[in-house]
Amino acid sequence: MTDNNRLATASKDDIAAAVARLAGASASGVPCAPVRDLIGRDDLAAAYAVQAALTRRRLAAGARITGRKIGLTSPAVQRQLGVDQPDFGVLFDDMAYADGDAVPAGRILQPRVEAEIAFLLRTDLADGPLDAAQVRDAIEYGMAALEICDSRIAWWDISLGDTVADNASAGAYVLGTQARTLGQVEPVDVTMTMSIDGEEVSTGSGSDCLGDPVEAVVWLARTARDLGEPLRAGQVVLSGALGPMRPVFPGSTVTATLSGLGAVTVGFSEGVAA
Repeated sequence: MTDNNRLATASKDDIAAAVARLAGASASGVPCAPVRDLIGRDDLAAAYAVQAALTRRRLAAGARITGRKIGLTSPAVQRQLGVDQPDFGVLFDDMAYADGDAVPAGRILQPRVEAEIAFLLRTDLADGPLDAAQVRDAIEYGMAALEICDSRIAWWDISLGDTVADNASAGAYVLGTQARTLGQVEPVDVTMTMSIDGEEVSTGSGSDCLGDPVEAVVWLARTARDLGEPLRAGQVVLSGALGPMRPVFPGSTVTATLSGLGAVTVGFSEGVAA
């Protein structure tokens, strides 16, 4: 990942301290204090520098990047954090679960779940205008997905800088089994319902994701290229929530149904963390 330290107003020592704090929370399983005291609330260069350093640690430990996630695509969430743009994080191979799997107890520190459309890329998005036409052409197909968000920061007490540094609050993800091309399903027209243990808890549509999930991927493609790590063929992109995120607890089962893309389900195991 590109080193953004030279662009940040936070010092290298403060960036390193933020990295150590978040890495310690991940290793111990104990959420930590926010890192905004070190890198500021909205110094995006510093926050992405922390994220990149944590990514390098994950890669050095043997993890493999499988894609990206887009966050803060909801106008309501943007207003809550006082921002006017999305953010993104990195997906790793050990974050992926199959439809119907149960996430082991303790694997996610503070799980919250949201439903969205995932896209698989068939070509790189590294050159050219990276406009909607190019992005649509690069998408192999879309799938229903559940993103299991997490925060290494205690009580989800986050600012923009905190969540960006903490890999955009990424935890895990689950992909549905029905793959559909953009010729078969138009993302902006998709409607979503999500239930926990059979009770409907979230609804929304494609238009709730930056107006159109494809436009969210346009934003990501341009931002990722600007930061020196463009999107690549074979990667998965979680395009952003179609409805409100909801907390989940051990023993819960979450199912989302997306029109044209089918359903996707994940459970959360009870018991003591391994």
